[in-house]
Amino acid sequence: MARTRSAAAAQDQEAERRPSLVDDAYAAMKQAIHDSSFAPGYQASEQEIALRLGMSRTPVHEAAIRLQEDGLVRVLPRRGILILALAPDDMREIYDVIIAIEGRAAELLAGLPDSRRNAVVAELAAQTDIMAEAWDAGDLAAWGQADAAFHRALVERAENGRMTRIVQTINDQSHRARMLTLKLRRELGASVAEHRAIIDAIRLGDPGEAQDRAHRHRLRARDELLPLLESFGLKHL
Repeated sequence: MARTRSAAAAQDQEAERRPSLVDDAYAAMKQAIHDSSFAPGYQASEQEIALRLGMSRTPVHEAAIRLQEDGLVRVLPRRGILILALAPDDMREIYDVIIAIEGRAAELLAGLPDSRRNAVVAELAAQTDIMAEAWDAGDLAAWGQADAAFHRALVERAENGRMTRIVQTINDQSHRARMLTLKLRRELGASVAEHRAIIDAIRLGDPGEAQDRAHRHRLRARDELLPLLESFGLKHL
């Protein structure tokens, strides 16, 4: 009886740990994909990936299923896990979604009550100030982090869960392209002014102007990024 209770307790402990282990594996694999430790086109068995991450195979398997739903990997039966590449045409589709969602998010933010709108404005302005300082210092990594934080807040503070989940997925997919081209893009400084124009429209409570400013900002970024990918002959990212 004591052995049975001991086995049951061990199973309970394992059940409690399992979600955490899967979350850890998911985060570690996503980070490895983001920083290209697992480069596009890389394929390996679950056991090999687990060894590289210092984890066991089971949470890696379950994390891979989640990452497949995110569009970052493909789980190949009996052949392991494939890190998916991203083509310029994929980026074009991603920007179509971003342009639509962020425009609507800015419109919703501009329609918030004053106190909530002002809190959002302060958060967006803080990230934009960090971008400006990073641009002056030539710190592209800090610029990229603050830019990502601005756009994440723009959507999340609109409090539409579906929009947030969609944008999170495509941001995960497009991260490599943004980081790859950061040093090549010549108009990063323009983003600061455009962010401040979006913030001003939200501060004034003008939904139409906020939507238009956000829309134009992402259109310009798209029209700068896509030709870069094509000119450098980047077929996969």
